Amino acid sequence: MNRRPIQRGNCTASWIPISLVVCTIIAVAIPSAHSATDDRPNFIFFITDDVSHNDLGCYGNTAIKTPHLDRIAKEGLVFDNAYLTISSCSPSRCSIITGRYPHNTGAPELHTRLPDDQFSFPIALKEAGYYTALSGKHHMGKAVNRGFDKVSNGKGPSKAGDWVDMLQERPKDKPFFFWFASSDAHRGWAINDKAPTYKPKDVIVPPFLVDGEQTRKDLVGYYHEVSRTDHYAGELIKELKRQGVADNTYLIYCTDNGRPFPRCKTRLYDSGIKTPLIVWCPGKVKPGRTSSLVSAIDFSATILDLAGLKRQPTIQGVSFAKILTHHEAVTRDFCFAEHNWHVYQAHQRMVRTGKWLYIKNNYPDRQVLCKESDPTFPAGKELWEAHKAGKLKPAQNDIFLKPRPKEELYDVTKDPYQLHNLALSDGHDDALKKMRTVLQQWTDQTGDSVPDNPTPDRDTIDGKRIKGWKHREFPGKSKSATTINHTGPVREDPS
Repeated sequence: MNRRPIQRGNCTASWIPISLVVCTIIAVAIPSAHSATDDRPNFIFFITDDVSHNDLGCYGNTAIKTPHLDRIAKEGLVFDNAYLTISSCSPSRCSIITGRYPHNTGAPELHTRLPDDQFSFPIALKEAGYYTALSGKHHMGKAVNRGFDKVSNGKGPSKAGDWVDMLQERPKDKPFFFWFASSDAHRGWAINDKAPTYKPKDVIVPPFLVDGEQTRKDLVGYYHEVSRTDHYAGELIKELKRQGVADNTYLIYCTDNGRPFPRCKTRLYDSGIKTPLIVWCPGKVKPGRTSSLVSAIDFSATILDLAGLKRQPTIQGVSFAKILTHHEAVTRDFCFAEHNWHVYQAHQRMVRTGKWLYIKNNYPDRQVLCKESDPTFPAGKELWEAHKAGKLKPAQNDIFLKPRPKEELYDVTKDPYQLHNLALSDGHDDALKKMRTVLQQWTDQTGDSVPDNPTPDRDTIDGKRIKGWKHREFPGKSKSATTINHTGPVREDPS
């Protein structure tokens, strides 16, 4: 072995291998990607469970108390047109974490796990030297765990009780990405001291629900849990500031689907498919609001972009990073969403562009239901009772339609609840033609399909499990959609 003496003053040190000297010099000359000087941005992805977009103070709800989120909204950017790809818990989360449409993930129905061969964006962050951790509601399958250094089930009724501890205990020599998944505001309601309580007389009942005693009491529990997400948002911001990393941490607040009430969760109206979205990072995000369209599949591309990483070829979303500083920027002209099996059989598709929202119903002979629509829940019970008594108003009759219209078209600027189907009236041929064409293009390019052997209803309308039930053919299966990476239409054709 080659050796050389190391001189220190007038003394000659012990013989040390040249290879060790070279390695030491290299280690000093090239700072570790995990060193304390790493100034790459941090991320907290705060995803709530079953919260509609207009149930926060910053989105216009004057009855619900969300002071921390309202302050974050003033300091950050509020998105007024952010859409999910599906209004159903597990497929929505699998879509977000992969940046792919549900029928492309291999997990397009409720309670289906993400396949092992599907990429999730935390993997790229972890491989790039980020410390990655997940806490709270999981619901995506074990394959997702390989993208995280730590996975926790969370603590407390919200599953948010260990979040601050995890922030404090993280490695301080790495940038971090936390996927914090609250179980609020999923049924059943769990009241505690982390949020205010409400009175039935104070809640706001949307026009598609019965304004009755049972529904108002039901909304009281929901309001409490939405406010609890606000409490933990405040705790996270407080801890980020205490650690001195607030100005280098993006906090992204959103949901997986709409509120767990009739005509909301699972549905393709704004009450089900439109997510609240606030992005906060002092000094890096320009405060304000934006009307630009963004999709939940864009979160993956955006976070990787902000982290200085390339978008993976499997990601179908696009980065909206430039909107964070230029609110008028446009990164997409179309948002697409799907409604697949969620306890009850379904196959609907949606496209939103400009002022139009279009829905195609591929099972028009079926009643469109979800668990929150049935008479086992208070708001659903009151709705069914009013239906049997013949006391429903037209706006409250939606879930009872059978057959349903094959097509629905709404002007969301004039009809925020999507109650007036313009596809049934004259004068909208051009809009219908455009929306049909764009949706068909998306269907073809992403490999969507209507199953020949679809998953049947799992429960009866009163909640009893049907014997012998199992998942069957998934949408996209016949076209090998899990191998397709096409984004579908994103921008208008300039021609």
